[in-house]
Amino acid sequence: MAGVFTAAGILCLLYYLVLVVYAGITTDFGWIWLGAGLMLECGGILFRYGKQHPACFPGWLKYAAIVAAAAGFVLFVSIGAKVIGGMAWSGSADLDYVVVLGAQVKKDVPSRALRKRLEKALEYAEKNENTILILSGGQGTGEDITEAECMRRYLTEHGISGERLILEEKSTNTMENLQFSNDLTQCAEAKTGILSNNFHVYRAVRLAEKQGYHSPEGIAAKSDFIMQAHYVVREIFALVKEKLKGNI
Repeated sequence: MAGVFTAAGILCLLYYLVLVVYAGITTDFGWIWLGAGLMLECGGILFRYGKQHPACFPGWLKYAAIVAAAAGFVLFVSIGAKVIGGMAWSGSADLDYVVVLGAQVKKDVPSRALRKRLEKALEYAEKNENTILILSGGQGTGEDITEAECMRRYLTEHGISGERLILEEKSTNTMENLQFSNDLTQCAEAKTGILSNNFHVYRAVRLAEKQGYHSPEGIAAKSDFIMQAHYVVREIFALVKEKLKGNI
């Protein structure tokens, strides 16, 4: 057991270094890998110490720690499986609406995450010419234009008619994306897809269901390969948070 903890801790610490080099030390929620790595290393040390000094750690404490770790692992994996399952969703053809969820804009240029969403939105729009796209996202720090406007520019530049695009420019998070998009169009009553990066789709659909969307369908865009594991783990914690807040 000590070896398992130590090996897992090393992997977490190595991945943290990869994140820092690739995306920067300020990567959102990146500290979780550092914290997990240090905790796992400490766990490995404690198990070794307990094996060498059994009198310090009674048997019941050892088994309680193992059971707690196993329960946490099972819960983590079960939630993760739902997130990963949503990564394969593609939505059915000829939906009435597709809500394209906004992501960071760097001045007036889409971030990597937003560009991947736009590529998927463009692909879907070209195959389903009667579907209306709701571009949802307001203007945040470091953004010269709204996320919705940035999406509009990209899609029109790539041949999608502006008549097929509805801009929702007030939202600042996923809950507001869905609420304000429905306020504009009543899309919750129609056949509606929710388009986001693959790791985010499951949570977005669950949030939509809680808001009264009738059978919303997830449409998964790609996400950054190097960041994929981080995004999935971050999403697991986000789902727990949304559950505790009663949003799903």
